[in-house]
Amino acid sequence: MDELETEKQLTATEAVLKGEEQERTRLAKDLHDGLGGMLSGIKFSLNNMKENLIMTPDNALAFNRSIDMLDSSIQEMRRVAHNMMPEILVKYGLDVALKEFCMEMDRSAVLHVNYQSVGMQQTSIPQTTSVAIYRIIQELLNNAIKHAHAKNVLVQLHQADQEKLLAITVEDDGNGFDVNLLTQSGGMGWHNIKNRVEFLKGRIDLQSGPGKGTSVMIEINI
Repeated sequence: MDELETEKQLTATEAVLKGEEQERTRLAKDLHDGLGGMLSGIKFSLNNMKENLIMTPDNALAFNRSIDMLDSSIQEMRRVAHNMMPEILVKYGLDVALKEFCMEMDRSAVLHVNYQSVGMQQTSIPQTTSVAIYRIIQELLNNAIKHAHAKNVLVQLHQADQEKLLAITVEDDGNGFDVNLLTQSGGMGWHNIKNRVEFLKGRIDLQSGPGKGTSVMIEINI
């Protein structure tokens, strides 16, 4: 009975996660192709109008500022769409997508992220699994910024071909915390991470302590 109940919970979790990613993909496409196309069209029309308008210097300045704001809106919309469903993940796979994500985080200067991978180039991982792993690491890095106030994070992926085992390590030098308090409070971010690891039938080990940083190790059979 316990095994049946566990299997039922995993099936329900899988359905929720798949539905969530399908909705994210649809929204990302709608944003990028629909709203993105409309905004780009408006920008094109405004630039054409500018050539035929006679404006005072103040009006010209205001017009140019509006174009700049529109540009910023387009870039922000693309960033949101990318975060919902990274196109690079679908096209080039998990290793390339994670490397790009970590480099982007590093360039932001909010957090120094060192990404390392071993044996990932020859690994073929199903897209559903790749998306779940991507979300797990995304959530862990967000936690390192928001809660741990970390300065440096190490992200490692190691795929042992002989064992068909993917080992994921995310370590930060942040504040750290009492692990018992986390398991008792069950914050939404940690709950999402655990759900995804369970969906992947993986194992997770969390090591932390006040002032000691945090280390999360996850093993998943591929």
